[in-house]
Amino acid sequence: MKKIQILVLEDNRVLRDGITEMLNGQADMNVAATIGSSSNVLQKASQIKPHVILMDVGLNKFKNTSVVELVRKNMPDAKVIGMGFIPSQSDIVEFVEAGASGFILKDATVQEFLGTIRSVAQGVNVLPPSLTGSLFSHVIESALKKTKGKLINAVRMTKREREVIVLIADGMSNKEIAQRLNIAIYTVKSHVHNIMEKLALHSRLQIAKYTHEENS
Repeated sequence: MKKIQILVLEDNRVLRDGITEMLNGQADMNVAATIGSSSNVLQKASQIKPHVILMDVGLNKFKNTSVVELVRKNMPDAKVIGMGFIPSQSDIVEFVEAGASGFILKDATVQEFLGTIRSVAQGVNVLPPSLTGSLFSHVIESALKKTKGKLINAVRMTKREREVIVLIADGMSNKEIAQRLNIAIYTVKSHVHNIMEKLALHSRLQIAKYTHEENS
């Protein structure tokens, strides 16, 4: 089994060690390295080439969003997941806009924590359920102001989400999309859910209609 290689960036040693022990106890995960400061995150990441970087948003030596942007620019295949206790909506928005693929509240259950890592490693964007809805509306508005472009181009989406959008517009079912992309049906459902959240839509039909209108 190919394990998800993880870099843990957390300045609290107790939390860092606890997270590492928990993740290394999973058959499909391996903490390749841990660091307590974002000052050398790029150097360490380039050495171990992690699939996922868990980053404490409380680190203050460097602006976290800048670190996320640097990681995404220099290591586009690495997925960044933010971790925080009680983050503000603006903090999450900035993190997502910078290129983070997910966010975990530190009071999340073990299953939620592990599930987020696994989903993000597969290319799914994951945020705590309590933070979606209005959060993505805020992201969309901010992105539109910056790009002044079409909504689908303005909203940050993964390559896989864009592939799913095209196939939905072609009238494919979840099962057909799963077969075409060689992924699980539940993964397709996660992509569809994220797409609807990001575009503030409520059905597959709306996604298809919107895609056709955007490309017309």
